[in-house]
Amino acid sequence: MNVIIAVKQYITKMIEDSGPGMKVLLMDKETTGIVSMVYAQSEILQKEVYLFERIDSQGRETMKHLKAICFLRPTKENEENLKKELHAPKYGSYYLYFSNVVQKSIVKALAEADDQEVVKEVQEYYGDYFAVAPHIFSLNIIGCTKAAAWDYEHQERTAEGLISLLLSLKKKPVIRYQQSSSMCKRLAENVMQKMYQESGLFEFRQSDVPPLLLIVDRRDDPVTPLLNQWTYQAMVHERLGIKNNRIDLSRVPGISKDLKEVVLSAEHDEVYRDNMYLNFGEIASNMKQLMDEFQKSAKSNQKLDSIADMKAFVENYPQFRKMSGTVSKHVTVVSELSRLVSEFCLLEVSELEQDIACRSDHAQHLQLLRRMIHGNERISPLDLTRLVLLYTLRYERNTSNDIKGLRNELQKRAVSDNYMRIILNIIDYAGATVRTSDIFGQSKSALQMTKRFIKGLKGVENIYTQHKPLLHDTLDQLIKGKIREFQFPYLGKDILRDRPQDIIVFMVGGATYEEALVVYELNKSIPGVRIILGGTTVHNCESFLEEIKVATIGSGPVGQRGKTSSFSLS
Repeated sequence: MNVIIAVKQYITKMIEDSGPGMKVLLMDKETTGIVSMVYAQSEILQKEVYLFERIDSQGRETMKHLKAICFLRPTKENEENLKKELHAPKYGSYYLYFSNVVQKSIVKALAEADDQEVVKEVQEYYGDYFAVAPHIFSLNIIGCTKAAAWDYEHQERTAEGLISLLLSLKKKPVIRYQQSSSMCKRLAENVMQKMYQESGLFEFRQSDVPPLLLIVDRRDDPVTPLLNQWTYQAMVHERLGIKNNRIDLSRVPGISKDLKEVVLSAEHDEVYRDNMYLNFGEIASNMKQLMDEFQKSAKSNQKLDSIADMKAFVENYPQFRKMSGTVSKHVTVVSELSRLVSEFCLLEVSELEQDIACRSDHAQHLQLLRRMIHGNERISPLDLTRLVLLYTLRYERNTSNDIKGLRNELQKRAVSDNYMRIILNIIDYAGATVRTSDIFGQSKSALQMTKRFIKGLKGVENIYTQHKPLLHDTLDQLIKGKIREFQFPYLGKDILRDRPQDIIVFMVGGATYEEALVVYELNKSIPGVRIILGGTTVHNCESFLEEIKVATIGSGPVGQRGKTSSFSLS
């Protein structure tokens, strides 16, 4: 089960099936992102695709010598855009590929619009999701909830995305869902209904043990997305933001023009693939090793004891940048992360976060929180907010809590009104009466409260914590056959009588890269078990606060550290 391979094979097939000749790839907003996750632009150029266009863009030039490969979601908007295109075709021939099951009415309408008979092929190629890594997928939906229930359009898009995933992997699963979540149950029923409606597409040869689709709710673990992360992939997303594998570095002080936006893709970047799950100190050490090797070949004796030294080396040796653009890109990213760690006191913030998450000591935590709010102007409003949110979740039932006092103190630090309202609403979103799992209870062992200090380069001391997401315990119990059916009932008559082998976990309300790491480690350590993790989105703290805001307050910008990122084919 590899979602990148699944989507990439479809795209390769649609390009090759159109035969030899120059081609244009015509996409919509979502399929542009879907393609960019699995294919580099340079890679597609080698397959005679010379132009990339959006179906909704205005003023496209007529080029009758090109074949148009259209990869589109089967939406009403795309149907209308295609009908306009076929009434006045700009290309010599059209090959239509839809990313999901397409209604017969759409095919009929397009056939009637094809007056000039330029359409040569119509197919369904199931790539209606964003393949983030071989074992991670997303639907890029933030704010799927309205008043503890599905937004209808988001529910439909989510069910369609899951159907596409199952068809692309050729899996007809048994479905289990989180009993306490009405949203999980509704999604499970929607997916089951669509599987029944399209039963002919699900006639796959099955193994003796059928695959399992497990649907869980983000609300059961609101702690994981609130924590700062220290593995490379998660840290980049938390501090810089990853949007369809692209990182916006335009605000980095002194950034060069060619590094204002960079791509981090495990599919096309060996350095990223080898380091994405390592902690920050190990990454810096690996960067130093790569640069030491170059130094030997360049016969340079420049000192490389710190990240700052490495950054200076990259700037002073243009031939290194030319020879190893990938490494210089990562040196730039690691350097910026190091700057942010220092500037915003992230080691101190993370240490308190983990302490609140892993043990109960109300008096000490309240004292430390007040000290950070009053005594350290360098800590960002977002980090102060996440600390107060963690305190609120842990101590909501403590009669001595001072949630109101902490909110008043945050107001004095000019923390945004949106953040302040989220602190008020976090209990409604994921408080103790909403959750069924005791994330602050006895499941946290003494080991999970132990902090390890891993020293890397000079100036890099990475506090690596033992926090484990709730998903770790859920999957561990599931694989051992100990997960209780009243907590995660089966939908329908089919049940698993043996240990599951192929597991697809989908998290309503968004997953995180910390949970992706859990899945990666379980896949490595348990022979015969293959797990894929998906979510309505992949959260960092800021997007998670937006999720809470939409669910409890309404839509709109959430805070004081907003970043935007464009995307296109990499």
